[in-house]
Amino acid sequence: MGTMIKTLDTSARRWALSILVLASAAMLIPTPVKADSRPNILLLYADDQRDHTLGVAGHPIVKTPNIDRLAKAGVRFENAFVSTPTCWVGRACLFTGAYERKHRYRVTPGPLDPELCGSSYFAVLKNAGYRTGHLGKEHVDLATHSADGMFDVRRKLGRNPYFKKQPDGSERHETQILGDWGIEVLKEQPSGQPFCLQLSFNATHAEDKDKRPGIGHFPWPKITDRMYEDQEIPLPPLNDPAIYEAHPEFLKKSINRQRFFWRWDTADKYQTNMRAYFRMISGIDHVVGRLVKQLEKQGLADNTVIIYTADNGYYLGDRGFAGKWTHYEQSLRVPLIIHDPRLPETKQGRVLSHLALNSDLASTMIGLAGLPVPEIHTGRTLEPLLRGEVVTDWRHDFLCEFIAVPRTIPRWEGVRDTRWVYARYFVEGAGKPPFEFLNDLKNDPNQLANLAADNQNAAALNKMRARCDQLIADTGPVMAEIGEHQKSSRKRRRQKE
Repeated sequence: MGTMIKTLDTSARRWALSILVLASAAMLIPTPVKADSRPNILLLYADDQRDHTLGVAGHPIVKTPNIDRLAKAGVRFENAFVSTPTCWVGRACLFTGAYERKHRYRVTPGPLDPELCGSSYFAVLKNAGYRTGHLGKEHVDLATHSADGMFDVRRKLGRNPYFKKQPDGSERHETQILGDWGIEVLKEQPSGQPFCLQLSFNATHAEDKDKRPGIGHFPWPKITDRMYEDQEIPLPPLNDPAIYEAHPEFLKKSINRQRFFWRWDTADKYQTNMRAYFRMISGIDHVVGRLVKQLEKQGLADNTVIIYTADNGYYLGDRGFAGKWTHYEQSLRVPLIIHDPRLPETKQGRVLSHLALNSDLASTMIGLAGLPVPEIHTGRTLEPLLRGEVVTDWRHDFLCEFIAVPRTIPRWEGVRDTRWVYARYFVEGAGKPPFEFLNDLKNDPNQLANLAADNQNAAALNKMRARCDQLIADTGPVMAEIGEHQKSSRKRRRQKE
């Protein structure tokens, strides 16, 4: 350019120089960038909360006005399930968008598979320009490089005790601390950049080391003090001792029964612990309200999709059990609400009956961002259902399983469709065939009769066996090829990192 200018006459040189100066100045002025229109995503993840324990789900006692408002202006899935009903495996399924059979967390040593972490919704969204964050209970070991590729913001909160000592000497409940952190992260959100933020509550998980009823075993935040104090909590619907006695011996001796005596075995203990459990849910609801107000204050509410769900169901004394871990509906069912403020009013407030899975959420969040879903995901995006589209090929069944387990629950695998539930438990013993369950949800919604040995249902049994085999073949190895359960150790984690 300089050589060209020298060859021009004076007036031409002046003209050329002025053009060069303007061009250089233009390069220094940032080009206005249109604000990112992709939605923000806020995922609120409760622990040990069964699907019916929300006001909007028709529960006669528990109060959840803030979550209810999300449902009334959003979409609630009344048939939402987890494929593996336990805390840490459920989180691995959520992160990876895959069945336990595929990620095999804690079946194989070391942290969560780095390849699957790389296709997690956090990693995909982060690579696409989202600011990503996870706050609270992870309960999944992640290699350092995996976490770096997933999170811009990462703050862990130890599971227990629930009340954490603060710098001024006071104590604050884990649920409220998580709300504080969430608001802090929102306040720091850069203008024009979308975010994906997950808050993982430890509530409503019991404090297992403290078996004292109420505030010992289910410590609630002070904001819910005295709630439900004068209300009589109805007994669990399936509280007949004969229901418990009808189970096979390996379930009668399982951790489900052991923990029943920690929580629900006497009338007074049941009433005290149920009130405490409900207070924990209402404590989460209070934080939901705080977060929504913060979004509104910052002008983010109209473009933020809020998802509310939980990691697994909960027995609450039904069948004479506590906990989760099995193929029954009480274990597998969870709440699922997706509030998308961009939906037209005619599409808000709907209750959908489609089978939705925890592994669908990863694909859904990626899809909401307008990105292609990784092929490795076993879930599928719920987006078309949210938009009200008719999806003729939506799933009618899903694989459910429990592989990496303590010795008190045998490994099991099965399939649940819109009518039948099939499960086979691999009870220890050389050459011993699996113990099979077949439940007819149409005629026996409480799953009281095991029809696996009933010749009249042989066709249904064979159909469900074959479907279970097919889903396993499509997903991962058969049970006989899966090694012994191994917990990740600190040494293995360091080696993996």
